[in-house]
Amino acid sequence: MRLNKYMASCGVASRRACDEIILEGRVRVNAVVVKKLGAQVDENNDIVAVDGKAIRIKGPFKYFMLNKPKGYITTVSDPQGRKTVMELLPEMEARLFPIGRLDYNTSGLLLFSNDGDLAQKLTHPSFEFGKTYIAVVEGDVNEPELEKLRKGIDIGGFVTSNAQASVLKKFDGQSEVKLTIHEGKNRQVRRMFEALNMKVKSLKRIAIGKLSLGSLPESECRELTEEEVKYLKEM
Repeated sequence: MRLNKYMASCGVASRRACDEIILEGRVRVNAVVVKKLGAQVDENNDIVAVDGKAIRIKGPFKYFMLNKPKGYITTVSDPQGRKTVMELLPEMEARLFPIGRLDYNTSGLLLFSNDGDLAQKLTHPSFEFGKTYIAVVEGDVNEPELEKLRKGIDIGGFVTSNAQASVLKKFDGQSEVKLTIHEGKNRQVRRMFEALNMKVKSLKRIAIGKLSLGSLPESECRELTEEEVKYLKEM
C-alpha cells in the first residue's frame, strides 16, 4: 500500500496532507525516515510512525458534520495555540480529521472523517460539487452583479465556473446573497465579491451538495446517516 494511503487510512490526514507530512521528514518506516512520495509499505508487517508515534489502521470509519463558528481554524493542531475545530468534536476512539476547510472568519458546514479515501475524493481539484453559502455583503447587489457571479468572474489568475446566485433580502445598506459555487479556491467567495468591489461582512456555508446544516446548532456536531455517507461516496 502507498504510504500516504496507509497514513490516511490510519486517520492521520487526507492523502494530500499526508504527502506534506512525509516531505517534512516526520514519518518513519521501521525506524527509518522516509521522505519519498510514492513509497510503499506492508500494512501487516511494517511499523509506521508519525512524529514518533506508531500508527495503525483503525475501524470502523466515522463521518461527522459540524456547524463551525467563527474564530476557529480548520486544522488538527496549531503551533500558535489558536482554537481549532477539533476542540468542538466529542471525545472518541476514532481519530477524525477535517475534510476540506473553512476560513477562520467563515462559519457553517464542515465534514470530518477518518476515511482517507473519501477525503481524497472530496478534496481533489478535479472533483467539483456544489457548495452553498449565505453571504452578507456591504452595498446593493443587483442583477448585473448577480449575472457576473453566475457566468464566472476573474478572482486573480482564475475565472470561476458558472454559479447560482440570488439576493435573499436587503437591509441597512447590505445585501444577503445565496451563492452556490463548484470549486474550492482559497477564500473564493470573498474574492468573488472583492472582484465586484464589494466587502463580505459575514459568510456561512449551509450545504455541501445535498447535505445541509438544517437545524444543527452552531458549535454542535452530529454523525452522518447511512444515507448521507452513501450519497457522498456515490457523488
